[in-house]
Amino acid sequence: MVDTDGPLLRNGQSVAVRGAVIMDDIIRAITIYAIPLIFAITLAEAARGFVAHKLGDRTALMLGRLTLNPARHIDPIGTILVPLLLIAANPGFVVGWPKPIPVNEAHFANPKRDSILLALARPVANLLMGILWVITARVLLGFGLLDSYWWKVAIAGFTLNIFLMVFNLLPIPPMDGSRIIAGFLPAKWAIAYQRLEPYGFFIVLGLIAFGLLQVVLLPVISVVLDLLGRLFLFG
Repeated sequence: MVDTDGPLLRNGQSVAVRGAVIMDDIIRAITIYAIPLIFAITLAEAARGFVAHKLGDRTALMLGRLTLNPARHIDPIGTILVPLLLIAANPGFVVGWPKPIPVNEAHFANPKRDSILLALARPVANLLMGILWVITARVLLGFGLLDSYWWKVAIAGFTLNIFLMVFNLLPIPPMDGSRIIAGFLPAKWAIAYQRLEPYGFFIVLGLIAFGLLQVVLLPVISVVLDLLGRLFLFG
């Protein structure tokens, strides 16, 4: 006979309930973050393609990547798998990457200046998308839809885009921030600086593992979110 009131069964039921609650939280987080995350990653890359095209490089156009269609910029691992795993682990820290658009900077009229403009494309795109999401949240708030599903999506889009903007501005090659800095350096220093690029991924991983990246990023992100929130959400 099975003891239906025994401690083993009660503990098993408790574990099952906790597991179901955790899974429900993960699914809810994915449904909230999925739409803004895909747009944040892919449209920022599309912006980079449009800027490169304006600066004289037709590579994105020839490859059919000069489009706002997110499907053309999705990388199965970087845009879907890795972000989903990070959302499941901690929705407050989500990064990802698109299918990169090749750029030939040899077509730029002013390579030094134009490389800086190209590097600014993604962060500026994320900033503009963040502002659009927070304005959307303001509109929803005006209709009394605070804490609705779409309110949560809008706030997720706001925070995700600002997070990605700040993250992309890290001065660690090959992040956009490093390319902006390199554009202002003398050629010899810029070349030496960019030699760190093969190790950049491991540097970022190490900073995350030791909690140092969060220490640097979170205060900056909080300031930007607070400023934009005051201007567009509660202003």
